[in-house]
Amino acid sequence: MPIHNADIAAVFSEIADLLEIESANPFRIRAYRNAARVVGDASVDVCGMVAGEKDLRMLPGIGADLAAKIREIVQTGKCAFLDRLHGEVPPAIAELLHIPGLGPMRVRILWHALGVETLEQLRRVAGEGRIREVPGFGEKSEQKILQAVEAHLSKTQRFTLAVATQYVDALAAHLKAAAGVDRVEAAGSFRRRRETVGDLDMLVTAAANSPVTAAFTGYEEVAEVLASGPTRASVRLKSGLQVDLRVVAPESYGAALYYFTGSKAHNVAVRRLAQERGLKINEYGVFRGDARIAGESEESVFEAVGLPWIPPELREDRGEIDAAMKGRLPALVDLEDLRGDLHCHTKATDGRDTLEAMAQAAKAAGLEYLAITEHSQRLAMARGLDAERLAAQIDEIDRLNDKLRGIRLLKGIEVDILEDGKLDLPDAVLARLDIVVASIHSHFDLPQAKQTRRVLKAMDHKHFTLMGHPTARLLDEREPCELDMPRIIRHARERGCGLELNSQPDRLDLVDTWCKAAKEEGVLVSIDSDAHSVRDFANLRFGIGQARRGWLEAADVLNARPLAELRRLVGH
Repeated sequence: MPIHNADIAAVFSEIADLLEIESANPFRIRAYRNAARVVGDASVDVCGMVAGEKDLRMLPGIGADLAAKIREIVQTGKCAFLDRLHGEVPPAIAELLHIPGLGPMRVRILWHALGVETLEQLRRVAGEGRIREVPGFGEKSEQKILQAVEAHLSKTQRFTLAVATQYVDALAAHLKAAAGVDRVEAAGSFRRRRETVGDLDMLVTAAANSPVTAAFTGYEEVAEVLASGPTRASVRLKSGLQVDLRVVAPESYGAALYYFTGSKAHNVAVRRLAQERGLKINEYGVFRGDARIAGESEESVFEAVGLPWIPPELREDRGEIDAAMKGRLPALVDLEDLRGDLHCHTKATDGRDTLEAMAQAAKAAGLEYLAITEHSQRLAMARGLDAERLAAQIDEIDRLNDKLRGIRLLKGIEVDILEDGKLDLPDAVLARLDIVVASIHSHFDLPQAKQTRRVLKAMDHKHFTLMGHPTARLLDEREPCELDMPRIIRHARERGCGLELNSQPDRLDLVDTWCKAAKEEGVLVSIDSDAHSVRDFANLRFGIGQARRGWLEAADVLNARPLAELRRLVGH
């Protein structure tokens, strides 16, 4: 069975979690967390590196011990060290870490104080009111834990878009290798660029005698065949991801692609338009009576009901049909529209590459400018910069800009917003910067009114440029902060500052609806990589997908502007 980067990253993340539950050395824990991020974000196929006997120590932060473990995982599908850790803690305790607000330290406390080892035990002690009696917890946190456990137990497994992409790419390559296959396309929520994916819909056109269905059900990552027939099949992969295959005739390809892309609400609305014209739309085509009048392309399907083609990211029945009828569909932003990136980190804090290496990688990604925005001093675990170290980096950027060609580095910081709304560094050093990204990295659970006041106060700071990952959420790990986002967006308009759309796949923060709200208020959004390595600029594509779902055009994006215009907009 092929091992994906996400599989290796998951092993290292679990090792880090279990080590933290055991109160292991913090530096050892951090090494595994960094390794998980490096491998998970790598644009190269790590399994292919092992097969090609490449030196894994080329990957940032991967030494001999971690390289050996990667080879072990790829070659055996297992990790002896992880198996050993599983033997040292209760077998299901790692599941508790999937509950928002329960990090390894809190899991360890509940394990030792109340004997909590499973999700069901956690739900029981929370329901009995016993968690509030444990030091460090209270009635409010107990209720949040109970709600989070019940929500977790009721929902189906979902995969981030980045992880789903790995499975799509590998499966699509496998299907394309089958005899007689012409086109392979992933439809469904994946094509609409939803931030998480519950299952995959794969669409194929192939010759009548093609063995593509057998190739699909025989794929070596398949754990269970749920259904199989000549034109459709359904399987569950060993990762738990369900994948449905449809084999369609070329003349029905566009109709099938449209139908299986969805969303359901969008399709229902378009079918209503078709019915008004005496037409019927299904996965085989557009029909007037028994005659197929369209279906070979998506464009023909839309044209049949009097609409221009609507980009997949907009197909959520949120006004796109009315906009299409009135000729007001947005010209959605593309990756090629980005001129720069306003959020990245280097080895000076928790990044893995040098200033120059990050600059050259940004240039290779087609960018013209890059803001270096290290963490500020409060984030000690990330070795955040104090005023003195930041001043030294400012001087280093000036020296490097003197010799760089084709890329300009901007001086910046990702400064913590403190609990009282103040920024984590003095004005004297902030005044020397081109970009100040202000972010929440602590006190995530403040009540909405207090959290909103905190952010509004930070936005009023004269050097504030951009709100970084505004709701501070982490998908399937941490719920968004309780914020009055409409008020924050209005305040950003009044202040003339921007909001970030963070492209890290586990963040994708702003959500699409707040992107659209920012657009409507005239607030510029910056689509940033939050890169921690030279490979992370590839994550900008995920931010672009989210921006497109939020109806953003290039004119709505701060870092789609040329450098001179950017400087004018941010006051430098």
